[in-house]
Amino acid sequence: MLKDKKIILAVTGSIAAYKSAVLTRLLVKSAAEVRVIMTPAAHDFITPLTLSTLSKNPVLTEFAKDKTGQWNNHVDLGLWADALVLAPASANTLAKMAHGQCDNLLLAVYLSARCPVFFAPAMDLDMLQHPATVKNIETLQGFGHHVIQPAFGELASGLTGTGRMAEPEEIIQQIGQTLAIAQKLHGKRALVTAGPTFEAIDPVRFIGNHSSGKMGFAVAEALARAGAEVDLVAGPTHQHTRHPHIRVSQVTSAKEMMEACSGYFDTADIAVLSAAVADYRPAEAAKQKIKKKTENLSLALTRTDDIAAALGKRKHNGQILVGFALETEEAEINALNKLKSKNFDFIVLNTLNDPGAGFGHDTNKVTILDGKGKRAFGMKSKKEVAGDIVQAIIEKIHA
Repeated sequence: MLKDKKIILAVTGSIAAYKSAVLTRLLVKSAAEVRVIMTPAAHDFITPLTLSTLSKNPVLTEFAKDKTGQWNNHVDLGLWADALVLAPASANTLAKMAHGQCDNLLLAVYLSARCPVFFAPAMDLDMLQHPATVKNIETLQGFGHHVIQPAFGELASGLTGTGRMAEPEEIIQQIGQTLAIAQKLHGKRALVTAGPTFEAIDPVRFIGNHSSGKMGFAVAEALARAGAEVDLVAGPTHQHTRHPHIRVSQVTSAKEMMEACSGYFDTADIAVLSAAVADYRPAEAAKQKIKKKTENLSLALTRTDDIAAALGKRKHNGQILVGFALETEEAEINALNKLKSKNFDFIVLNTLNDPGAGFGHDTNKVTILDGKGKRAFGMKSKKEVAGDIVQAIIEKIHA
């Protein structure tokens, strides 16, 4: 899986640096071209000579090659690589990466890299669990980077817990699998909708729903990890993404979402409509706040734009259109009717009858239906569900 791949292995100051020798050897045996960058602190744990011999390339630490003024061009290195792998990744280096600091060659290359970034944390259990480290790792994942989770076991401190760097064989496997997935939608454009819409009653109040946008954002990030360029149209939500291959358009109402989707749809290879668009809006929104004057208040409602139906009519050959159905009764019947009427390629069904599924949760339980059959999945995190949906899209494209 790594044959002919250009890999930068970045080694930081951690006792786990001894594993970087095995990792370098495995990368070379995988027919990858390997260049090693070490932080100054890493020299205290393993010698550059060892990694230079194994990688068959000079090990880099300083910006200047020698006293002649020649330098190690961090920009060229960042553009050269197919993957940047930090193993071990110390708490110190992770903190600097998360905050954009640049005080050594490794960090300069990191900030210049356009390739996928992998990091394998290695530190004592309390350092790993510290809120600052947890936040830094979340920030880096938000950038679209891939964390290779540390293992449980005996640590250098003598304590036992989570913090051991993943074994080199596992790191190789995860890099290879991720790079393979990242090629499957390379060159594809995707449109994703997420979150609710708010339909104004007056300047203060609105009609809306409980959608958090978590599912839509997870789908957008899964598509981006698979190599797609994603236009994400998001209703009012607290969700966010920093993935470099996701462009977010913020909207409020169904009308605004329709206008945004119309602009992106024709050039999209894939469209996943996971937003919970309001079906009705007030026929006329009051220009001033409605005062509490009577016991009862009646609102005249009118249908909002049916985004799914409109895009389904415009779908052209080769486009993949995916819809969502959140049901409370006759779930499969309603989902299949929606699949046909909206011209979806497949639909993702979930129901509020399953505890932990639906709005607001970090988990979901879905069934994918395409009119020919169905695939039911157990309760999973929304990130895992998004991966299942994207895999179904990939299978559809390559069918």
